[in-house]
Amino acid sequence: MKLILEVLLMGLALYIGARIVPGVYVDGYGSAIIASLLIALANATIGLVLRFFTFPLNLLTLGLVSFIISILMILLVDSMMTSFNTNGFLSATVLAIVVTFVKIILDAIFGMNRE
Repeated sequence: MKLILEVLLMGLALYIGARIVPGVYVDGYGSAIIASLLIALANATIGLVLRFFTFPLNLLTLGLVSFIISILMILLVDSMMTSFNTNGFLSATVLAIVVTFVKIILDAIFGMNRE
């Protein structure tokens, strides 16, 4: 049940982020859920491999490389879906930041951080 709620909240955060950030377009809430699932899957597979190989550089940059990899995963999903579009790296960067903050707020509202 918690996993389903996490997926729905992440989709909502992406949907809200797409409405806030100029240059980002998503067809609807359903497309936002699919995009968030694909972004999570890309981060869990390709992103994990990239983070493994860039670990020393990630330590030197205090996690900036991991953030850039997450942005690249957003751009990868953008290229895979027609119902989710960004206008490039800058839009994807702002989207990643906004989605993170929206997700923190939604987690606090819905009590996702409580054990």
